[in-house]
Amino acid sequence: MKLAVASACVYCGSRPGARPEYTAAARAVGRAIGRRGWRLVYGGGKVGLMGEVADAALAHGGSVVGVIPESLMRREVGHPGLTELHVVPNMHQRKQMMAERSDLFIALPGGIGTLEELFEVWTWRQLGYHDQPIGLLNVAGYYDSLLAFMRHSVAEGFLAPQQLDGIVVDDDAERLVAHLASQTVGSRPDDFEKI
Repeated sequence: MKLAVASACVYCGSRPGARPEYTAAARAVGRAIGRRGWRLVYGGGKVGLMGEVADAALAHGGSVVGVIPESLMRREVGHPGLTELHVVPNMHQRKQMMAERSDLFIALPGGIGTLEELFEVWTWRQLGYHDQPIGLLNVAGYYDSLLAFMRHSVAEGFLAPQQLDGIVVDDDAERLVAHLASQTVGSRPDDFEKI
């Protein structure tokens, strides 16, 4: 049974990165989410790509839920203009709350925090804790090396091919969001604390 998408979790950098294409892509993802009337769930900052995706979603009719740990509230400059901003004690609770409120996941360019969030939700899917769609926006080839490494992991027998094939990869924000929206949106765990 296909369920309606209501909420998209976006993982991305708290920095803008070195290329203007990254900012443009963050805005395009926010716009695609907002125009669909979805809710954006993200890390709660107003800086870097995080701020761009949130502002674009808000500007195009979406609601935005930010989740930010107390220790990052000042460093990532919590966004004051969101529909909801939750300040939580730590990163574990941030990721749990973001996952609990999301129907699909998208990773934009970002640093080790973005990678950690992507790999955690991907691992949860591999282990069967959820079957929600996961997308990777490969802006300007940002994730080419990572994808090559993951193919190497498959070749070396550490990753099943279907796990790599289960991630939707595209370099166009609107096309990626549309593709994820067309997938069957699966079940969310009742309680992410059990993961």
